[in-house]
Amino acid sequence: MLDFGFDKIALIGAVALIVIGPEKLPRVARTVGTLLGKAQRYVADVKAEVNRSIELEELQKMKSQFQSAVQDVEQTVRQEVDSATQALNQTWQDVSNDASSSSYDPDTGLASPPPQYRHPKKNWRLKRGATPLWFKQKAGVKRHTQSGAARVARFRPPGRT
Repeated sequence: MLDFGFDKIALIGAVALIVIGPEKLPRVARTVGTLLGKAQRYVADVKAEVNRSIELEELQKMKSQFQSAVQDVEQTVRQEVDSATQALNQTWQDVSNDASSSSYDPDTGLASPPPQYRHPKKNWRLKRGATPLWFKQKAGVKRHTQSGAARVARFRPPGRT
């Protein structure tokens, strides 16, 4: 902008005082001040608008770069998924062809059903019997069963019959 020193401003003020006069000078100074303020705000708004448009262009460039990167990744993933699906389907067809040829029953015309699930029938009494006696005593596991009367007799205070 323009470079005004104190001496130049004093000279302009003295000329304005002589030309305009002391009565109108405050009103003219106020008007010039408001006009300068409006001009500065206008220049600041224009600068801000230019900066916003530059940032918007940069953001649009970044957006287009990200979109192209996303499309590349999407195409790569789609190709990988398609190839994996084709491999899985091929394997499935090979397995189903092998299974249908080996388990085909010519009498019924159907493939034999897969074997049924059988529960392993684990014996918990056998497991409890395999626990060492010292561990049962330490853990407080009951080793013997008692009837209710035997328990009462066992824990009855001495001296009572």
